[in-house]
Amino acid sequence: MHDIRAIRDNPAAFVAGWSSRGVEDAQSVVDQILELDVALRAAQTTGQEALAKRNAASKAIGAAMGKKDMAEADRLKAEVETLKNEIATAGEVEAAKGAELRDLLAGLKNIAAEDVPNGADENDNVEVSKWGTPRTTGPKKDHADLGEALKLLDFEGAAKMSGSRFAVLKGQLARLERAIGQFMLDMQTDKHGYTEVNPPLLVRDHTMFGTGQLPKFKEDLFRAADGDPAAPVDEEAGSRWLIPTAEVSLTNLVREQVLSDEEVAQPIRMTALTYCFRAEAGSAGRDTRGLIRQHQFQKVEMVSICKPEDSDAEHERMTGCAEAVLQALELPYRKVLLCKGDMGFSAQKTYDLEVWLPSQDTYREISSCSNCGDFQARRMDARFKRAGEKKTEFLHTLNGSGLAVGRTLVAVMENYQQEDGSIAIPAVLQPYMGGLTAIAAA
Repeated sequence: MHDIRAIRDNPAAFVAGWSSRGVEDAQSVVDQILELDVALRAAQTTGQEALAKRNAASKAIGAAMGKKDMAEADRLKAEVETLKNEIATAGEVEAAKGAELRDLLAGLKNIAAEDVPNGADENDNVEVSKWGTPRTTGPKKDHADLGEALKLLDFEGAAKMSGSRFAVLKGQLARLERAIGQFMLDMQTDKHGYTEVNPPLLVRDHTMFGTGQLPKFKEDLFRAADGDPAAPVDEEAGSRWLIPTAEVSLTNLVREQVLSDEEVAQPIRMTALTYCFRAEAGSAGRDTRGLIRQHQFQKVEMVSICKPEDSDAEHERMTGCAEAVLQALELPYRKVLLCKGDMGFSAQKTYDLEVWLPSQDTYREISSCSNCGDFQARRMDARFKRAGEKKTEFLHTLNGSGLAVGRTLVAVMENYQQEDGSIAIPAVLQPYMGGLTAIAAA
């Protein structure tokens, strides 16, 4: 969400900021915001003035009646009735304009940080660094072919149960996926100081709104039906949604709170290994085969809550925590700074980590680490108060994948495949696999 006072004080900055993020005719959007803001404040002023006049007239009625001036009392009573109608009308206008303004602001992307490069899409992203040497020799089978040849990956069986973009993992491949998730979670908690959280996978509308999934990306989410799926949604209670990422649950743990200065003296760091659910409505035809783009997948999520002055350093730290996982697994990757046109809705700055996939002879995204500034905190009303200050400030929120488990499994399978079709187990995962050093055909 955006600060209306900031838009009011510097509209040109928001025109430029939204234009650079692909918002069409940003000038008209800002003009509409300012018009609604003027109408809203005018309705508030009208209502306040009418209320003051009504209160004064109400007091005057008693005085007139005390003087036996019934004509004046009757006139004042009529005036009070008129003012009541004016107050009600102003209230209706205020509510309507306020809702229209909130809806408009709620659908607008975050403004990018100053050091984010301009650009329209992924072709304009900037490579920051590379780590490791990409595998260019030896077998380069696709992970789906590898898994099916080992009879440990079943897409056909999953499709019969659930449709496309689902998979069944069996035997040691299922264990390898579990090992990867446990290894990542242990690394983020034991080495990087994140607190493990086991959050709900079903959340209400306002929770999805807080992190920016609603209302704009409704088509990419799965909604759960309570009881009778044909029954109408209880608008007061709202829907329940399956989380697309644990970022939603973890970040909302500070919603509608005012934290003390002491509570955020150091960034609050949380992590969770959860299932995630995405409809992938906007990616029809992309990665339809394999584990790259599934409706259901596991991910280790990292979330940080901090003071504004700490968020830039925390962003670098968080990205480093994700990189450490790839380095421990000895998977080649590159770090990319996303351009303004390729960033997510809530982000003001994002680094993507892209892992090398031999079968595709390219790097593919495996982690996205974003600093959202105070954008999500405004939507959640998450604040803190500095010691000795009366005024509260909005917190800054950050999130990142540490990492996506399914995509990491893909990278391990492809980068550790052997000539005989087996898959070697990275050294750091072998303790989680009971000492197993390779997965071979049964």
